[in-house]
Amino acid sequence: MKREEARKRAEALVAQMTLEEKASQLRYDAPAISRLGVPAYNWWNEGLHGVARAGQATVFPQAIGVGATFDTELVGEIADVIATEGRAKYNAYSAQEDRDIYKGLTFWSPNVNIFRDPRWGRGHETYGEDPYLTSRLGVAFVKGLQGDGETMKAAACAKHFAVHSGPEGVRHEFDAKATPKDMGETYLPAFQALVEEADVEAVMGAYNRTNGEPCCGSPSLQKKLRGEWGFKGHFVSDCWAIRDFHEHHMVTSSAKESAALAINNGCDLNCGNTYLHILNAYKNGLVTEETITESAVRLFTTRYMLGLFDGSEYDAIPYEEVESKEHLALAKKAALESVVLLKNDGILPLKKDKLKTVGVIGPNADSRAALVGNYHGTASRYVTVQEGLQDYLGDDVRVLTTPGCELFKDRTENLAFAGDRISEAKIVASHSDVVILCVGLDETLEGEEGDTGNSYASGDKPDLQLPQVQRDLMDAIASTGTPTVLCVMTGSDVDLGRASEQFGAVLQVWYPGAQGGEAVAELLFGDVSPSGKLPVTFYETLEELPDFEDYSMQGRTYRYMTEKAQYPFGYGLTYGDVYVKDARLVSGGMSGAQGSAEDMGNGAKTVAMPASVHMNITVENAGSVPTEDVVQIYVKCLDSEFAPLHPSLCAFQRVRVGAGETKTVSVEIPGQAFTIVDEAGCRKVDGRKFAFYAGCSQPDDRSRELTGHAPAEVCYEL
Repeated sequence: MKREEARKRAEALVAQMTLEEKASQLRYDAPAISRLGVPAYNWWNEGLHGVARAGQATVFPQAIGVGATFDTELVGEIADVIATEGRAKYNAYSAQEDRDIYKGLTFWSPNVNIFRDPRWGRGHETYGEDPYLTSRLGVAFVKGLQGDGETMKAAACAKHFAVHSGPEGVRHEFDAKATPKDMGETYLPAFQALVEEADVEAVMGAYNRTNGEPCCGSPSLQKKLRGEWGFKGHFVSDCWAIRDFHEHHMVTSSAKESAALAINNGCDLNCGNTYLHILNAYKNGLVTEETITESAVRLFTTRYMLGLFDGSEYDAIPYEEVESKEHLALAKKAALESVVLLKNDGILPLKKDKLKTVGVIGPNADSRAALVGNYHGTASRYVTVQEGLQDYLGDDVRVLTTPGCELFKDRTENLAFAGDRISEAKIVASHSDVVILCVGLDETLEGEEGDTGNSYASGDKPDLQLPQVQRDLMDAIASTGTPTVLCVMTGSDVDLGRASEQFGAVLQVWYPGAQGGEAVAELLFGDVSPSGKLPVTFYETLEELPDFEDYSMQGRTYRYMTEKAQYPFGYGLTYGDVYVKDARLVSGGMSGAQGSAEDMGNGAKTVAMPASVHMNITVENAGSVPTEDVVQIYVKCLDSEFAPLHPSLCAFQRVRVGAGETKTVSVEIPGQAFTIVDEAGCRKVDGRKFAFYAGCSQPDDRSRELTGHAPAEVCYEL
């Protein structure tokens, strides 16, 4: 059902409701209105990387790992599976009249905040630090989840609007101050793309204030969202965020004032209980009935678009779709594409027929928690890295195992001495031909405030170091001299400087999903070549970064950093040797690129965005192993004072290249690549001279040093 028809139906239904009934529907746990045939509905559901928190579901790699795939088609397929399984579960649950939390069709995903600081515990819920990558993957996710049927397959939600990326410990009272330039260039583009390109059905406000205004009651943010971008869906608060208005932000003095501030500034749905005070606010003249009615209409418009009253073509999706063979295969494919090979001195790929004994060591080697990240569902079967290797090697190769240490505690047995499993780890290593050492974190050490065991940092990381016990374990394994592959299972940047010196190969595995162990085994033994790329910068030290609470982009991420990265954004090796031989801009679409001047209302003029262009890129795999790789195009405006410090990602495409093969691919570069954002936050064409860089990494010195290749450079002048 199209929005216009759905809204008319919603208006007719809401018109039959009393004020009290309308107000009751603005809570996330909306009650039934029996006299009108309206069933209860719980709006709160999660689908970050699979249907979450409601039982069995396919568990895909965590979002940061999906970001590392640089694969929009894959993201769309993942989202479609989430919607399919969500429908299958909804159909089955509603037939049982089970309308509990996490059982609806309104998924509060994706998280398109920018991972601007590696300390942020929730960063692994995002697609990384780059606004262009985030917007492309976010748009693909929303389109895949919502579908293109007569009714919406499931409703997506862009969160957390806006300027939200830690610290977790003060999020309920924090004011994230960002310049107009940083807003327009970094923090808002993904949200704008999801609204304007993907027609995302919902937007969730953040806990924090942005430039003084609480995000769930911000006239400035609503002006952007509903005014400039034309958002037509519904707006939901983060959970209990409206309560923060009077308890923590201190911008109101009571619950009724907080409820009024939120709904009067476009927040239709309250995740929490502050909207229980809406009627009190109405009685005190703080809210009009028309405002309450409009929010109710928006919410019922979504329900009609989902076909929840008139039926849907998706009503026949059976429960058997949950964790189907095809869905599990897609989860494994995603894991294979997500792993990033950071270092390889030639030890990889391993050769099964050359090995008699493999040692599998580390606290994350046999950890289910390290597979799933947060906001996850429940898999019917988990395959850890240890189990994946045992299954892969079978009876042909002996596998010796030990955790070596706890995740962060100094001993595995309470009555033992500290480091009680270190000697066992050294024994296993010394009896093995090769060691697979699995270290890292899990959702108990990096995650959301209140959800982790990491209470001293409220879910954020205090630094970039792995826990001391794991560093001790790595030193112990290195001391044995046994060839070692380090598998790092984290959702963020950790310091790998010493590790990269100690071990022959380093794999960034992220949280690879329930099928992760199978994928890691196949990658280690060369059945598939690694092809993931870092969606975040791995920094050398925290000292080079601004304060965590400083939301200025200066010094942050690959676009504005001033020091050399440990491992750069966009970097990742393969078992092949793919590089760009040649790149040429195709003239088609460049006509009229200069555009026309538009009056901004204050006498200033801006130039319209140019048309998109295409670049023909010739890539060669000089290696002996076929592989997928990611062609990346970066742009730098050479004659604008407002351009980012370094070239910015403006296009990318996955490509498969056979051993010794050369092929040409055409990549579309959007017209926005020719624009910059000025200090006033206006996106415009400001310069005329551009340098484009096409390669399999970004065009920084560190990437050239690590890959041995320089990108092809193309200069263009408008």
